[in-house]
Amino acid sequence: MSVVEQYARAHVVTDSPEAPDAVPVILRYDPDQDPRSVHVGLPGPHEWAFSRDLLEKGLRAPAGRGDVRIWPCGRVQAVMELHSTRGVEVVQFESKELVHFLQRTYLAGTTSVR
Repeated sequence: MSVVEQYARAHVVTDSPEAPDAVPVILRYDPDQDPRSVHVGLPGPHEWAFSRDLLEKGLRAPAGRGDVRIWPCGRVQAVMELHSTRGVEVVQFESKELVHFLQRTYLAGTTSVR
């Protein structure tokens, strides 16, 4: 099965004037490593792994499990709240990027390598 990687941009939700307007994010799915999980990597050593099901649910209604919370924000955006020992990061995505990524993960899970 093939790995799915997709680059996206997310807006950091913060009250700090020094925070960048948008940051590059990598969305990753490796069905050979764990077919139920997706990974979200922010700049630096910040990466979260959580269930693909959580991402899908969070695009429709507030959902959370462990250190990750996801909810829709209006009609075209979604918010992720990511907790770690260093604190909380809140980032906002265009929902269509996350939907496109999810679609690609389901396609990757159905194709076989020959």
